[in-house]
Amino acid sequence: MKIDWAALGSVFGVSLVVTVALVGLFTLGIVGLSKQEQARTATAGGGTGALPARLGAYACFALCAAAVSYGIYLIVV
Repeated sequence: MKIDWAALGSVFGVSLVVTVALVGLFTLGIVGLSKQEQARTATAGGGTGALPARLGAYACFALCAAAVSYGIYLIVV
């Protein structure tokens, strides 16, 4: 049995980069929700100050869900 070390290293590198990117994206979503709460308490009416933070957080979570769904798609198909 012969191991293709170049392919194994390539898979390891790609999985490491994708894992770090997904964790970073999810962390940005959590930070966005945190900023939403800070903006809500900072403004008296709780108005539009929290909207960009909330939209950014939801976008980060949607991208995480899309990446995970794509990974599952690649495994199944």
